[in-house]
Amino acid sequence: MKKIVLSITLLILSVFLLTGCESKKEEKKENISGTLEEIMAKVYDGINEDEMPMYVENLELNDENIEAFIGTSDIKWKEALASESMITSSAHSVVLVRLNDDATASDIEDAKEKIKKNANPRKWICVEAENVYVENKGNLIILIMTNELADTLKSNFEGLK
Repeated sequence: MKKIVLSITLLILSVFLLTGCESKKEEKKENISGTLEEIMAKVYDGINEDEMPMYVENLELNDENIEAFIGTSDIKWKEALASESMITSSAHSVVLVRLNDDATASDIEDAKEKIKKNANPRKWICVEAENVYVENKGNLIILIMTNELADTLKSNFEGLK
């Protein structure tokens, strides 16, 4: 009888511990603060001007143009900023998408999957981005489509606090 009571007690404690760990994961979103322009500057930190594609500019995205940059408009987002080469024969695009503040981990993963599935690394004339990354820090998603700079940009994003 004591073994049964002890087993049931251990089982109940295990359920509480697992539930407690799961809720801590959900609370720990690590949202990145700052404007998207400030964050984009940090993503490009340490890259020399001569390594950059020509004429890279930031473009604020809206409901009418977001699909052209991330391949979908079927996500709930708060704000977005694209950094692209204005020369269309240069395969380079970095897009930051901040989801709504109440986005859950599931919402974030769903948005990332939609972007991964729909982003077009061949959207430029006669060129294709060799590397495509879709990552997130909290509710901030980055889409990187470029060639040589991709790993540096991804590493800089992963290092954001």
